[in-house]
Amino acid sequence: MDPTEPAEPHPRRIRPQDHAVWNRKKMGKSTIYHSDRMLVGVNALEPGQQHSLHAHEGVDKVYLVVSGEGQFLLEGEQITMGPGELLVAPADVPHGVRNESHERLTVLTFLSPGPPR
Repeated sequence: MDPTEPAEPHPRRIRPQDHAVWNRKKMGKSTIYHSDRMLVGVNALEPGQQHSLHAHEGVDKVYLVVSGEGQFLLEGEQITMGPGELLVAPADVPHGVRNESHERLTVLTFLSPGPPR
């Protein structure tokens, strides 16, 4: 599949868990939708995995926890979040996530504007 094209036609009901890519060596990432205006993806973290602190220049990011529990890092703070909870990382603000639990962590991510394809 071309990573610049939506993973599924739209409009369509989507189950983020169905797009989770699990990898024991590093956090799994998949793209559900990508346009110039927005990227929607799924981050899948096995216990002990993390997405290191990073920032997106000129791009806002939203994390929405689908399942599991994670430690989200934002502006020097650590915030524990579980299913249904959301965190906004404004453009240029360092952010990251760690799965310190014994369960898998699935996170839906939204980036706007969408990064270049």
